[in-house]
Amino acid sequence: MNEEQILIHNLKVNLKILGEGEPLLILHGWGSSSDSWKEVQRILAGQGLKVIVPDLPGFGKSVTPGKPWGVQDYKDFVLSLTEKLKIPHFYLLGHSFGGRIAIRLAKEHPEKIKNLILCDSAGIKPQPGFKTKMFFLTARLGNILFSPKPLRRLKAAFQNMFYLFLRNRDYVKANGNMRETIKKVLAEDLKPELSEVKTKTLLIWGERDKMVPLEYAYLFNESLPNSQLEILPKTGHSPHLEAPEKLSKIISNFLKNKT
Repeated sequence: MNEEQILIHNLKVNLKILGEGEPLLILHGWGSSSDSWKEVQRILAGQGLKVIVPDLPGFGKSVTPGKPWGVQDYKDFVLSLTEKLKIPHFYLLGHSFGGRIAIRLAKEHPEKIKNLILCDSAGIKPQPGFKTKMFFLTARLGNILFSPKPLRRLKAAFQNMFYLFLRNRDYVKANGNMRETIKKVLAEDLKPELSEVKTKTLLIWGERDKMVPLEYAYLFNESLPNSQLEILPKTGHSPHLEAPEKLSKIISNFLKNKT
């Protein structure tokens, strides 16, 4: 496996490349890295694909951007990466957060993507339930409560407590610009854009996914005009770690038009 670092948008970016053949670009999820896709990368490379897995900026061994990024910034980064690697046409797979980027790229640059694979993808903003509504109400009250200068130092602890209340561990674990980045990313709802994605798309979903439940797989399938859905039984949010051989087989069959 070839691991190298290249400069994109003045950021040093780490990526792993394995295999020869048609390029498949894999975009990992939030808080993850290229390391988590090693087994899938090895299997698919052995089936005649050139599998490219970057550490997205802010993750793995790649440098964190100097300012908070949104989905569009990550999309621009991926586009520049493919240009740097001289791969004008490629298969694209996005997992979880990486799915957000893949959706935006497929919408804006369909000519570059041969087939699209979304694995337990994020991107559809959930309707706020009672718990979330209470959080935002309390957050507004907290902003007022901690506005006096002597209490401002307590504001960050207050925010952390309520993100924990929402079980948003990604926010709590993030630091600096990445904390603001996740807020920007989560604020974007890509559902209105799905109807504009015409690329042939395979949706792969873990039956037991608790982070992006199966109901969202059906929403994606209804909203994407040229999609099909494959559900992995007894699997959660990370099929690439839980069932890499089964996931690789599904991907390979789809790319060979056997599904």
